[in-house]
Formats: sequence, C-alpha cells, structure tokens
Amino acid sequence: MIVLQIKDMTKSYIADPVLSQINLEIQAGQRIGLVGPNGAGKSTLLRCIVGQLQPDQGEIIWGKGTTFGYLAQNSGLDSQATMWDELLTVFSHFLEEEKALRQMEKQMSDPAILQREEEYRALLEQYAMRSEKFKEDGGYAFEAKVRGILSGLGFSDYDPHTTRITSLSGGQKTRLALGKLLLTEPDLLILDEPTNYLDIETLSWLEQYLQNYPGAILVVSHDRYFLDRLVTIIYEIQQTKITRYKGNYTQFINQKEANLAQKIKSYEMHQQKVEEMKQFIQKNLARASTTKRAQSRRKMLEKMEPVDKPTTRQPTVSINFQIKKRSGYEVLHVNRLRLGYEAEPILEDISFSVFREERIALVGPNGIGKSTLLKSVTGQIKPWNGDIRLGANVMVGYYDQEQNELDPEKTVLNQLWDLYPHLNLTDVRNVLGRFLFRGDEVEKKVAELSGGEKARLSLSILMLKEANFLLLDEPTNHLDIYSKEALEEALQDYPGTILFVSHDRYFLNKMATRVIELSSNQATSYLGNYDDYIQKKSDLLEENLSSAEPQSKVDETDFELQKKLKKDRRKKERRLEEVEKEIEIHEQQISKLEEDLCSPEVYQNHQLSIEKNEQLHILKKSLDELYLEWDNLLSELNKG
Repeated sequence: MIVLQIKDMTKSYIADPVLSQINLEIQAGQRIGLVGPNGAGKSTLLRCIVGQLQPDQGEIIWGKGTTFGYLAQNSGLDSQATMWDELLTVFSHFLEEEKALRQMEKQMSDPAILQREEEYRALLEQYAMRSEKFKEDGGYAFEAKVRGILSGLGFSDYDPHTTRITSLSGGQKTRLALGKLLLTEPDLLILDEPTNYLDIETLSWLEQYLQNYPGAILVVSHDRYFLDRLVTIIYEIQQTKITRYKGNYTQFINQKEANLAQKIKSYEMHQQKVEEMKQFIQKNLARASTTKRAQSRRKMLEKMEPVDKPTTRQPTVSINFQIKKRSGYEVLHVNRLRLGYEAEPILEDISFSVFREERIALVGPNGIGKSTLLKSVTGQIKPWNGDIRLGANVMVGYYDQEQNELDPEKTVLNQLWDLYPHLNLTDVRNVLGRFLFRGDEVEKKVAELSGGEKARLSLSILMLKEANFLLLDEPTNHLDIYSKEALEEALQDYPGTILFVSHDRYFLNKMATRVIELSSNQATSYLGNYDDYIQKKSDLLEENLSSAEPQSKVDETDFELQKKLKKDRRKKERRLEEVEKEIEIHEQQISKLEEDLCSPEVYQNHQLSIEKNEQLHILKKSLDELYLEWDNLLSELNKG
C-alpha cells in the first residue's frame, strides 16, 4: 500500500531552484533514508511533505487515512507541564475511557440501579464491551509504554511526575519531543536528524526501536552507522535532483561509486570518439576522394549531443586549523574537581591530565556532565571545588554544540568580521567561501541558517582563532558527510591538542588517541580509540567474571559484585515471567467476572452483584500494579 507519493515536485526560493522534478514513493512499512549535502533541500522537502511549505509545482499525494508525525531539527517541546503529563496527552482517549469505565463501575454498585433489572443488564453489557475494547486497544499498557520510552531515551534518573519540561536542556526537550512522537505511532514517521543529542547507549536503543516500528519511516541523517542499521532505501538529493538507490547507506555508496565509474567511462569513450572524428575530418576534408565522407562525419559531429563531464567530488568545506604558538607539554590538569548547578552536584572528585598533541574523547551517558566539564575549562562555569589549571602558553578554542556565540540578528559576514575586525573584506569573504558561504549567502541572517550552516560558520570562527587547545562539543552535529570528512582530515593534520565530546562512533574511532570515561565521581582513562575502549571494557569485565582466584581485594570485590548482579538479574527474569503469568490470570478472571455480571443469576441477585463488582474493582487495581511492576522489571533488565 502506498503511504505517500510525490510527483514532479518543484520548489524554489525567489529565483533559486532548490528542488526540481522530485519523484518519491513510500510504501507501508518501508525504511527510507534521505541524504545529501547540507543546503541541498532535504529539510525543505520534508516541510513540503508535512504542509509547512507549499511546492511551486507537482503533487503530494497521501494514502487514504494515512497519519504522519514529524520531528524537525531542534524541535524541542515547549510546555509548562511535567514530562509525564505531557506524554500522557498522547493517550487522552484512554484516560477519558478509563474515567468513563470507573464511572460505570460506580453506577453498577449503586443499589438503586440494581432494582431496575433491564437498565442494569444493559449497563453491564455496555460495560463489558467497552472494557474488552479498552483492553484490546492497549488501555492497560499505555503507562508502561510511556515509562519504556522515557527509559530508552535516557530519562531514567528523572521523576517524570515532578520534572517540568521548562527545567530541561534544549537537547533533552528534543529527545522528549521524539519520545512523544514515537508514542503516537503514526503510519509514517518523518524524522529530521533524530540522532542529534543522543548518547551512544540511547542511539542503540533508538536503532532497535525503529527497526521494530510497525509503520513506515522517512529519516534524514548524517549518521552513517545509524543509516546502515535502519534503512533499506536511500534517496539522495544533489544539485536540486533526487535519485533512488536500493539498500542501506554502505550499499548506496557502492552503487554510487559504480555509477560514477560507468559515467566516467562513458564520458571518456565519448570524448575519444569525438577526437577521432575531428582527426578524420581534418585529414580527409581536403581530399577529393574522401571529402564526402569527411563532410558526413562533420554533420554527425554537429548533431552529437555534448556529454557533461561527471562531477567526481562534492564541493565541501576547506578547513585548515593552525596554531599561533606551541603550548607546554602539560596542556590541562584537572584535580579533585567538583561541578554542579544550583544545589545539585554533577561531577565530583574528577582528576585527569591532558598532554600536548593528544586527541582525547570524553565519553559517558547524557547528563553526566561532559559539556559542563568543557565549559568549566573555558571558564564559563566555575567549579565548586578542585582545580582546573591550563599549561604554559595554552590558548583555548571552544566549539559549542548550541552555537551560543552566534548572534541571530547578525549577517553571516558581520558575525565573522565583528570577531576579527583586523581582516579586510576580501579576506573575510575568502574564509566564508571556504566554508561554502558564497555570493549573497554572506548577507543571510544567522537566524535564517540551517543547523549545518551554523555549524560551518562556528567552525570558520574557530579556525581563525588559531588556538593550540581545541575543546569540541559534538562538532559533527548537523554536518553533512562530506563536511564531516573534511573536518576529520583537518583535525588529523592539526598540530595542537584536542579534548572533545561526540556520539559519532565513526568520528570517535578516527580521532581519539585516548578515551576518558566519566562517571559521577571518577574519570577513567583508556589508551586508543573508541573500539579499543569498548574492547578493553569488555576484556576487564570478562577477566573479573572468569577469575577463579582474584589477585587483589579490588578484583575480589568486582568478582563478587558481578556474581551478585548476575544472581539479581536471574531473579528479576524469573519474577518477570511470574508477573506475566499473573497478568494473564488476572485478565482471564476480569473477563469472567464481566461475563458473570451480565448473567441474570448475578444481576438479579443484589448482594451477589455487589460482591462481583467489588472483586472486579480489586482485580483491576491489582492488574494495574502488576503492569507497573512488569514495566519496572523490563526497564531494569534492559538497562542492565
């Protein structure tokens, strides 16, 4: 079944075409990735699909009765409600029906209605039907769904009943908006960069969740690993056109390279043929015996359509990070650091050092304080206790994932020029041109820029600083794949030191020479890149579990802890099975009681009817408690 079909759609901004003759089709259940360089029109296409923009030409045809949900970039929830109340708005129909069922139960317990046999019987039959439908539609499980989404998206440490959305960060608001959208379960999920602001653990959860999602998915993402795990069809937008490829991202790249190789071969053969014809004409036109053949060839040459040379490389940013002066050997020393906001500590007793030319990745779950730590090094946040000491001749350059240093009211040109007024206009334009801001694009206001454009502008500002110690907070967010590759190459050639935070697994592997894992009260260092870090963690865990004779008190403690954790897990798994059986029994008993209440033997017996209603109320209350326990056990097991 076709969920969405786009036919010959065109969209321009003033005189500049953004999308030309776009054709796209989505079938029920398909997983489709939309890729292309930043500014190619991916978000514009999504906004046309959902009706926020109107195409200039063409048709957007929805399947009959199709529902869709759209998550734009940085579209966090704006609400005064608590997290729980906001997510429950998705299930307002269940809440209303639950309220109606409670009211019907109250009516059935009223002695007065028990005296009116026909009315009571009709009420019982209506209650039985509505109660059964409520169960079949998932009325007893929606709160468990909400808890599962909150847990999966990394909100396990928050009390959703008391935490107001206004207290969340921008990234957390976006994650919560994603959670609310997932709970609505539309026929088509339309996601624009959903992996932004997700840590690696949450990314893995989202990948698995979307793999099992019952509807179709259209996703814009520059996360190569995420696309490989999820999609089966790729649409690429490039130079206003769209091309369809079957397969995941890696298969798309292979197909594209093969197509490009074939186009280059065809172009070279065409050029060779043209050259041979020109030479034949030149040699034979003046000869009487061959002049007619030469003239014929010339006519053929004139009629041949020219073949454009295939573009072998996508235009991308040109970055070159340099330093003004070399730093001392020890670049940063952090000792017994304690950080927090208001009265809540985030990090305590954190100690580590950074040395010249290291590339250190800070890893840990969202909310652990990675960005806060970077801001404390820049001086934006003062530590409660401990020391942060920069080494000799250290000059810090900071990349903020929120791009807070950008003024939304300034133009691109003035944003850069105001920070570096000693440069002349030509120099400023040349720098902006290297970051793909050309011609009139430099007059655009910062507020009008896409996420990728803002990222490129921030990188241009950082490059001109010529700092010898770069603090990078999610530098690949919003960058297209071509820009990511250019950034990776520039940082590999950079002669200074880097301390960075990233959830991009490919970037982590390519850049890191050391990984520092943050917990609330410890910084643990691992030599190597991200894969090395994961392997060492796995090896340590296996060593602790398999060690028959622990060599130290610490090893023994870890061994005993792992034994206890495994025992606790088995206990929870057994309890989960018991709870599932109890839920099944409760539902059968409830169904039987509802049938009994509809029988004349019961509703004609006033006392028996009251007893049955009381039993029904107790069983339903017990069922709610069982569902709550089931959800908590499931969340704990998934987390473990």
